[in-house]
Amino acid sequence: MASKNCIGLDIGSSAIKVVHIKETSKGMDLINFGIEPLPPQTIVDGTIMNQSAVAEAIRAVAKRMKIRHKEVAIAIAGHSVIIKKITVPVMTQQELEEQIGWEAGHHIPFDRDDVELDHQILVPRTAQGQMEVLLVAAKKEVVHDYAAVAREAGFRPVVVDVAAFSVQNSFEANYTVAETESSALINVGATISTINIVSHGLSLFTRDVTIGGNAFTEEIQKQLSVSYEEAEAYKLGGSTEAAEVVPQELERVLAQVADTLAGEFQRSLDFYLATSAEGNIHRIYLAGGSAAVPALRRAIEGKSRLPCEALDPFKRMTIDQKRFDMDFLQANAPMAAVAVGLSLRHPGDSA
Repeated sequence: MASKNCIGLDIGSSAIKVVHIKETSKGMDLINFGIEPLPPQTIVDGTIMNQSAVAEAIRAVAKRMKIRHKEVAIAIAGHSVIIKKITVPVMTQQELEEQIGWEAGHHIPFDRDDVELDHQILVPRTAQGQMEVLLVAAKKEVVHDYAAVAREAGFRPVVVDVAAFSVQNSFEANYTVAETESSALINVGATISTINIVSHGLSLFTRDVTIGGNAFTEEIQKQLSVSYEEAEAYKLGGSTEAAEVVPQELERVLAQVADTLAGEFQRSLDFYLATSAEGNIHRIYLAGGSAAVPALRRAIEGKSRLPCEALDPFKRMTIDQKRFDMDFLQANAPMAAVAVGLSLRHPGDSA
């Protein structure tokens, strides 16, 4: 009998997202979904600054959702993770296992003893008689901190993934794309956004961009003289009717920041297109809280000249409409992409 799905626990820098699904022979059933905001500065650039605040938020959302299942999958992102495509001589899987630490030394700016390593063979033999391998290194200290905070909240972390690949899991479970097509998955976090270009199940290119949804909030605060909470609400389409904020002013600020973010993303896409032999992208999917900002989708479509849509990680799930608030699910779907990808993992999965 297949093992149960893990609880997907996404410890983001602006909120905790928790997803519980059940995979059956008929597909995926959504059992539970919850979000708990974190106080600003609790997690900065992927580093946990206030462990007890994070553990408290996890406990609060788990209690509200009545979660009894203890095994969780967690994800890390940001500067503590390095993802690189490397080329090595053709060798067996066992030889690669033995060599990968040595190879990593050439490609990773961290001390070998300070990182957890993982790898995946992308191309077993290229035309040049080499092997293409995806190398992933994560700082042990950060992995330890994220696992410790999950344990402090009463859970047992059994899988540690990389956020970019969790979004890819969500995408592949919910969308069917022609084998010849490449998709750009952009996960817009609060402070760091990750671009992952995928084609038939393989990650062809990943890059972190140090800008995210907080740029909208900060600019709204600054230019429209409102509080952080008000700025967050306005960013995500909160009403400006009973407030001092003029809708046209808000639109102007949103468009201005969206243009900056889209420009940063486009630089990475241009780099991929210029340096990759496969060099094409057919569609862009946006995950993360700011995927809900229409100005961002418009700006990305304008710069990339490609269709761009919010990624819906619940698209193919069976959802009991009596149990779930469908408006809440729809509004927060892009923010759940990492947690859904994590909830597709099982205890005992290799990383």
